Order: sequence, then structure tokens, then C-alpha cells
Amino acid sequence: MNITHKQFGTTKNGEEATIYTMTNSKGMKVSVTDFGANIVSIIVPDRNGNFADVALGYDDIRGYENNKPGFGSLIGRYANRIAGASFELNGKVYKLQKNEGENTLHGGEPGYNRVMYETEIFEEEDMVSVEFSRLSPDNEQGFPGNLDITVTYSLTENNELVIEYHAVSDKDTIVNLTNHSYFNLAGHNSGTILNHKVWINASKFTPTDNNLVPTGEIRDVEGTPMDFRTLKRIGENINDNYEPLIQAGGYDHNYVLEINPGEVTKVAELVDEAGGRVMEVFTDKPGMQFYTSNMLSPVKYGKDGAEYGLRAGVCFETQHFPNACNIKTFPDSVLRAGQNYNYVTIYKFSTR
Repeated sequence: MNITHKQFGTTKNGEEATIYTMTNSKGMKVSVTDFGANIVSIIVPDRNGNFADVALGYDDIRGYENNKPGFGSLIGRYANRIAGASFELNGKVYKLQKNEGENTLHGGEPGYNRVMYETEIFEEEDMVSVEFSRLSPDNEQGFPGNLDITVTYSLTENNELVIEYHAVSDKDTIVNLTNHSYFNLAGHNSGTILNHKVWINASKFTPTDNNLVPTGEIRDVEGTPMDFRTLKRIGENINDNYEPLIQAGGYDHNYVLEINPGEVTKVAELVDEAGGRVMEVFTDKPGMQFYTSNMLSPVKYGKDGAEYGLRAGVCFETQHFPNACNIKTFPDSVLRAGQNYNYVTIYKFSTR
């Protein structure tokens, strides 16, 4: 196993970005950059041993400076949507940036995926890691507390991409970090993911209002197009006449994961039967946003000159529930001063 690095370009602010590539003995490669702690590429074999990049993204720093879809992105301080761009904590109301109508999406600006991170490299016999860290200052994006953030990307000999999130604040705050990679197991430039099959270990999801903010209801998937408890083609029900699908233009919903608190559990699986690639998702977070890139406008300058259109990728964003800071019946997303925020997500690749 090894790690190499090279220049990835210069930001508009004159900062030199670096891209780090981790490679295991089986040939799997994962590239990440210190600009935005973004995942740039994930290269894995199909059942015939043909390697392809299965993560949508860009060839250089320019793409990641814009990156409206959030390809490969570390998202924070609070992933997903916060209603009314505000929340109350300890009797004080905090006003946030309204960057999606009247609501806040993915924390606001500066986006965690568009700032520079300090880097450390770790190499072990069966795992190599790149650790990115940064201080998010008090009141950045409107959130309280100086938040020390670390995200570590590790590649194992078992073809696992392990993402470890760590944070600690000097004030009570809310934190919800995730990764926004778009996956296409047929290859990043191969078209839609509608023929991919998905399994999700969840019997419930959180319906939303028309602005895609959870209402607080927790609804059974039984008898609805939201049910992925058995492996099902993404396109099978995506256009059904079902209000949550109509509201989102497809799947863009938080699933209530069936995990034991504190245990890393398999929660989802993505399968491309044509090429045989499989991706399993493991986490200890309570929720996961399943998103079929319904709002992906044509991206004309993707990697290798690719153009990414509607439903070109699928996201499995492990998370606290969206708007949990305003819905007390949802699992708590408050991080108390001095406490540690520690969560893990694993994307494991194989073939069948």
C-alpha cells in the first residue's frame, strides 16, 4: 500500500492545492485533495478486472472551487436542510444564511468543501490514511463555537474507503458532517444510475414539505415506493405518483437507519449487475440521505470531459436527521462543549 501526492492547482486566493492518491495491493485507488477535503476519484475493478472511476467529479481545482453539486464534498457544519435558516440552543436563537429559499442547505458559506485543510499522512501495513483538519471559527456560517474538525480518509486492503469524522467545540453547538460523493458503479461517465439496484436497511423515512425539509413525521416505507428493504432497481418506482417523490423529483429523502447506537452497521448496498461492481455502506450515524441527483443540471466539464446529466449519480449521505435541531423528536444533533463528535462511514467495494 502507498500514498503519492502531486500539485492539484492554485486557488483563486493563491493557495496551492495538493491531491493525494492512496493505492492498495489490489489496485484500488482513492484520490483526495486538501482543498475542501474532497474525494476526487475512486477507482475499482468490475467482475472482469476492468478498472473505472466510480465517483463523479472534476479534473482540477477550478471545478472544485465552483462545485455546486458538491461532488465528493465534505459537508458541514450542518449537512442537509435547516428550516427557516435558524435554530434555538440554550435559549438563544441563531440566525443562519438563507441559501435555499428561506432555509439553510449544507451549512452555508464558506462551504466546508471550498476551504483549505491541514494534512497528515499515515501508512500502515494494511491501511493508508490521509487526515484533513481545520478550525471552523466561532460564528462561521452563523454557528456558535470554535469547532476543531478532522476528517480522515483511509483505504484498506479489503477495498474499503473508511471516512472518520471527529470534531470538538468550545461552546455548545450543532454538528452534522457528511460526505456528498455521487457514485455510478458503471463508471462516472456512463450515464444514469436508474438500472443500479439498491438495498437500504430502513423500515421508515422522514417525509418533507415542498421545500424538502422534514416535517417531523416518521413514516413506514411498507407499501410505498420508498421501500428498499429488498434489492430494487432505482428506476423501478422513481416516477411513481407518490407525493414525496413528486416533491423531490425522485429520491432525496432521509432514511431512519436500523442500527444499534454506537455500532458500525451495514445500512445500504448499491449494485451494478451489468459490470458486477458492488458498494456496501456501513455507518454508526442514525440517518442517511438517499439522493438520486434529481437536481443535477448538466455539468459540462466533468472528469475526462464527461457531461453529467440528471440522475448520473447516486448519493448515500450518512447523517443526523435534517432539521433535527428544530425537531425535538428527532435524534439529538447538539454537540456539547468539550464533548467529542466521532462517527464513521465505510464504503466497501467488491464484485459479484
